[in-house]
Amino acid sequence: MQTKLTELLNITHPIIQAPMFLVSNVAMVTAGMESGIAGCIPALNYRTLPELKTAILELKAAKVKGGAFGFNLIVNKSNIKYKDQLSVLCEVGCDFIITSLGSPEETIKKAHEVGIKVFCDVTDLRFAKKVEDLGADAIIAVNNQAGGHRGGSSPETLLAELTKHCKIPVISAGGVGRKKDVDYMLKLGAAGVSVGSPFIASTEAGVTNEYKQACIDYGAKDIIMTERISGTPCTVINTPYVQKTGTTQPWYEKLLNKNKNLKKWVKMMRFAIGMKATENAAKKVTYKTVWVAGPSIEYTTSIQPVKEIVYKLVN
Repeated sequence: MQTKLTELLNITHPIIQAPMFLVSNVAMVTAGMESGIAGCIPALNYRTLPELKTAILELKAAKVKGGAFGFNLIVNKSNIKYKDQLSVLCEVGCDFIITSLGSPEETIKKAHEVGIKVFCDVTDLRFAKKVEDLGADAIIAVNNQAGGHRGGSSPETLLAELTKHCKIPVISAGGVGRKKDVDYMLKLGAAGVSVGSPFIASTEAGVTNEYKQACIDYGAKDIIMTERISGTPCTVINTPYVQKTGTTQPWYEKLLNKNKNLKKWVKMMRFAIGMKATENAAKKVTYKTVWVAGPSIEYTTSIQPVKEIVYKLVN
């Protein structure tokens, strides 16, 4: 399974364990590296810069041949920690950075100065060409089967467009839960795949057993979109609480979003509230639980170690 992605990161299998807020951790990524894939953690999973630095050092010590590790950076104004997080990553070092929700220009420049590769989340050709022109090493093509903040195009449509018009490798994100799906994305021209939701129900994931069990009990048909986490449509499991509260922004947020001077602050407020709700759902179970996941939980049938999940993806 040698592809441009395996060459870029010197990994055995063309798979990235996708960064998931409060789900991804050092134990998951370490197990992923030991299984021959790349693992990625959102930098926002760490409240302080010393905690982030400790995690990087632990992963550097755990790295093995055939594996790689990186971090995801939210690069827009909603993440007030972005610049400091980028500085720590560049100072201590990692194999790659995945950028989301903003311009990656500064990240690409500073990361490349210290030999860190940069992959950028995109949902369409316009942004793909922009990040390619800025010097990105690869594109993460987020399709409409992805978990969390997904794109609007099918894997087939998005991969056809990006692989035709972009020269850098394209990594498909969304809709992969078994080897058949990995093979299909590679056949469509992807250099590799980014897989998130199947790893939620791993023994190493730092979330409640109830969250993991939900990924077993529910399936693709139970995944819906909500605006109540970050203000941007996000996929969640359609639990009774989600059904009760609805999936659209409250009327007052919609009204405030029409004001150009207030829009940025409303989005920041919603992002903060949504992240706190997601944190609560990951760490404890209440009647207000909201679990983020994608359709690929369809193939999750039990709680397994990361190595078993990877084995299912490559065999």
